[in-house]
Amino acid sequence: MAGKLTQIQNMIYEIRGHKVMLDSDLAALYEVPTYRLNEAVKRNIKRFPPDFMFQLTNEEWKSLRSQFAIFSNDTRKYKPYAFTEHGILMLSSVLNSGKAIDINIEIMRIFVRMRHYAFSQTSANEQIAELRKLLMLYIEKNDKRVNEIIIALNNLIEQPKKTRTIGFSTGKE
Repeated sequence: MAGKLTQIQNMIYEIRGHKVMLDSDLAALYEVPTYRLNEAVKRNIKRFPPDFMFQLTNEEWKSLRSQFAIFSNDTRKYKPYAFTEHGILMLSSVLNSGKAIDINIEIMRIFVRMRHYAFSQTSANEQIAELRKLLMLYIEKNDKRVNEIIIALNNLIEQPKKTRTIGFSTGKE
């Protein structure tokens, strides 16, 4: 199970400021040909507005292919479609196989974990800032150790977050 979760996480890219999965990756997970997945989507295109699904531009596709060896041999006729979290959820209403439903549940769990992780990072910085404010009240006593603690907290807040980026950014955000 952990292997499948890692596999799915590695298929999530950041494109146009959205966390997305590509049609070919989703088709592989659902164990259907990519063209069949896209046919099902096109038959139900009203369910997929631009914030649910979009087709990559030539530049985005070229950038993606140059960054990942797995796409270097991809010689498809059309540029891939990218599905946001909502688009992936909508796929479950279009693809009714048991496999598609099970995979969609796992994908949704991963998106929720990613969102939870991002919010927990913000919460930690807010807690550090609150501690810093409390310590500032005691600075009047001019305690050297309190000053050192304040400096350490300031350094923690000012350091860039060390977060794991999943996927890549095309630079067009």
